[in-house]
Amino acid sequence: MRPPAGRRVLAVRGELAADPLRRWLRAHALPGAERHLDGVHERVVPTGAGPVEVSVDLGTSPGCEQVVLHAPAAALDEVEGTVRRWLGLDADPAEAEAWLARDPLLAPLVAARPGLRVPRAVAGVETAVLTVLGQQVSLAAARTFGGRLVAAFGTPVSSAPSSLTAFPAAAVLADAGAEAIRAATGVTGARARTVHALAAALAGGLDLDAAAGDPERAGAARARLLALPGIGPWTADYVALRVLGDRDAFLPGDLVLRRALGGLSPKEAAARAEPWRPWRGHALLHLWTAAVFVP
Repeated sequence: MRPPAGRRVLAVRGELAADPLRRWLRAHALPGAERHLDGVHERVVPTGAGPVEVSVDLGTSPGCEQVVLHAPAAALDEVEGTVRRWLGLDADPAEAEAWLARDPLLAPLVAARPGLRVPRAVAGVETAVLTVLGQQVSLAAARTFGGRLVAAFGTPVSSAPSSLTAFPAAAVLADAGAEAIRAATGVTGARARTVHALAAALAGGLDLDAAAGDPERAGAARARLLALPGIGPWTADYVALRVLGDRDAFLPGDLVLRRALGGLSPKEAAARAEPWRPWRGHALLHLWTAAVFVP
């Protein structure tokens, strides 16, 4: 039997660009751990008392000023904090939009999607591991690899047939070993070794969530990621954007970004983005959204 459900209406600071956020969530939904249907996103959220299933209702309109959260009543306060950070409900994109709208390339994108926010991470371990699984493959392939990892090493939240499965803890993946990760997911041996090395670092004290929002600690965390085998700037900067909360994180080597910029090289993309500082992360989201997450 599931714990009694709680319901809470979460106010949004300013307007939320709900349509691109719904598309982002649907495109990234991890098989076995997440579901998305008609603007309602269900997923597992870790809490101090263990993982719980929650749902967030973003409605169906292009923008929204509130989000409806359902979670076990006893965990509602803790879950609300996680959800607010994950969806950026307390962020104020107005300053970023005003800055980026000065650029003729970004101005129409900002005007078309006011209130666009950078989706953050529910848990640093999950996002970091999925980022490694997504290296140099399509989003669909990354989701497939991630779903296999969840099926092999995750834990169902309840015994109900429809129960979602919690993403495996770093210690579980570290104990499993690289070969077991490779066999379960189908990734290359090198990629499995990177996942294992990352999991071992996370289990051994690399706390990405604790470093979020602290520039000094975030910089140190990024450096530790780059020291791991198989992790380069693209992965470290994506984690910086999604987990560490670096609003200026940028991925000049990203293929989708470079195409959106007209086929620039990574060096040229980095130079083109200099005027966007300190909001390059927001610019990146606008370009990604226009290229991938709109009809």
